Amino acid sequence: MILRSLAALLAALLLSSCGYIGDPQPPLANIPARVTDLAAIQRGSRVVARFTVPDRTSEGFPIPRPLTLDLRIGTADQFNENDWAARAKHIPAPDIAEAQAIYEIPAVEWKGKDAIVGVRVTAGNGKQSGWSNFVVVHVVPAPATPELAPPSATPQGVKLTWRAAGSDFRVLRKAENGEYAAVAETTSPEWTDGAIEFGKHYSYRVQSILKFDSDHQAESDLSAEASITPIDTFAPAVPAGVHADVAPASIELTWERNMEPDLAGYRIYRSIANGAFEKVADVSAAPSYSDRTVEHGKTYRYAVTSVDRAGNESERSPAVQAAW
Repeated sequence: MILRSLAALLAALLLSSCGYIGDPQPPLANIPARVTDLAAIQRGSRVVARFTVPDRTSEGFPIPRPLTLDLRIGTADQFNENDWAARAKHIPAPDIAEAQAIYEIPAVEWKGKDAIVGVRVTAGNGKQSGWSNFVVVHVVPAPATPELAPPSATPQGVKLTWRAAGSDFRVLRKAENGEYAAVAETTSPEWTDGAIEFGKHYSYRVQSILKFDSDHQAESDLSAEASITPIDTFAPAVPAGVHADVAPASIELTWERNMEPDLAGYRIYRSIANGAFEKVADVSAAPSYSDRTVEHGKTYRYAVTSVDRAGNESERSPAVQAAW
């Protein structure tokens, strides 16, 4: 009876426990996850390296703080991680913004060499991650910075021209209240931005790109900023193929459709016999018009212009004639 009571008490205690019976769990290693997205490139006279700072351990838990970043740059004839780390130069950590670390390292020390960049993280508990992916930067004399001329507005968009050595260039654009972003790469020292909207403000910068192969290149510093608020002062094309045909109650005009994306419509001009032309109608983008105010026994001449949304009007088309 006493044994049964003790067994029941033990069972109750086990059932009321918040733990569980099983093998003991190993302690957390708390080792920071290694950086896997290190990128580096030469820009002007600097090597720019960037990566995402890990915020988790290799087991997925928050890294004990504070973190210490150990980024190094050096050379190696035959790469060995330990030999490279012992000889490479440690670069002081920059301020970190939005989990991104960006280093700008003077490149003169490695000019003409293949500089190898790597980084590792040390947690507040003193434990280190492994080294990141390694990046090789072939350091050359700084590519010359392009001299960007003032932009100009054209019917096709904003035209940019610049002076620079080399044959590969990158164009960056910033729209109103935006940030700079690459919008084009070109092999010519000029480029026209056809994706703009007239009346909006844009800023541009250009840089030269020196390509070694498909995976390695060096960049110049960015050019000085050049800005413009392009205004549309460009008339659309003159309507082509205007025809006038006599109908029972009208003279019917037709012509070829204009292809400008900002076309608003067309304007019709008429003269009686050899009199002066007068505007008789504004029509939509449909390339046709019915003149129902004609009178029998009179001869009419017609000309058509195109008008864009900014109010720019083309020259008149060649006159066509019809007698009703």
